[in-house]
Amino acid sequence: MARFYRLDLARNHAVSTEITGYSASALVFLHSLTADPRYLDRAIAAARFLTRTWDAATHSMPYEIALPVLTYFFDCGIIVRGLLSAWRATGESEFLDCATAIGESMARDFAAPNGQFHPVLRLPEKHPLEGSAGRWSRLPGCYQLKAGMAWWDLWEISGDARYRRLYEGLLEYALGDSTDFLPGHPRRRTVVDRLHAFLYFLEGLLPVAPPGSDARAAAALCGGIERVARHLRSLAPEFERSDVYAQLLRVRLYADWAGVLPLDRAAAEWEAGKLLEFAAPAPGPASEAAQHIAGGFYFGRTGGTWEPYINPVSTAFALQALALWNRCAQPHRHLLI
Repeated sequence: MARFYRLDLARNHAVSTEITGYSASALVFLHSLTADPRYLDRAIAAARFLTRTWDAATHSMPYEIALPVLTYFFDCGIIVRGLLSAWRATGESEFLDCATAIGESMARDFAAPNGQFHPVLRLPEKHPLEGSAGRWSRLPGCYQLKAGMAWWDLWEISGDARYRRLYEGLLEYALGDSTDFLPGHPRRRTVVDRLHAFLYFLEGLLPVAPPGSDARAAAALCGGIERVARHLRSLAPEFERSDVYAQLLRVRLYADWAGVLPLDRAAAEWEAGKLLEFAAPAPGPASEAAQHIAGGFYFGRTGGTWEPYINPVSTAFALQALALWNRCAQPHRHLLI
């Protein structure tokens, strides 16, 4: 799966392993809604692409296929969860075996001396890439907790307590880092990007947020939803991302389902309405280009003007959030895209 489609250039960006992992999860989710075998067939194809891209000799999963020089901790976690989605739907051991191998690489290759995890490694030597203060994805942060859910899932499947300890160690770090993650940057557009990352943190809390689990995680989830909503409404006139609306709506619904935070229906309805505005095709006469992007969601809008990207992850997050909002599906942590 390509990272995004450029409307102005009428072409896809490079193939991404992370986005393919998200796509596997999204296709399994769609199969759970519809029982349409086409979705499961495509999920299996995506998962098999990932198992064949995984380099078992060097224990590495490249960031992009065209230029395999980097590997990301976060991407690996998303890929593990995509493979586990396909494994749960099919029982094919190939998917579980590869997911386990990637989970081991996350714990071994990305580990930093201070107990954190390097976000990016250079390939093939697996040396940490120097961070960039302006790019949250190049620095360790609370957002990594969503990738850490891969370890929680592997613990549930295998019973190996080491995986649970890995998740719990990352949870401790993430809870501390989350305090100052927002706004985290003086540039307002960058703050919107950080809302997307912070919502990954909130999603990563879901295994331990329900009543009777971890009170700190529950408090962080409740407070985090309010923080994101406040920043989102303030920044929306300047820059909006469809994935932020989708993630916020989705985590509200998951928090309500888990008994952590009763649903604010007025806020959720507003977010669902805003999210629908990003659905393609754009207003105008039908065209071949419009047909090509129909069903997708625009990535972002700056001052009311669409940015020329149709994003598969934004689309996946949106379709899941709207399916949950419209009660076409029930929240289930294993099906979270």
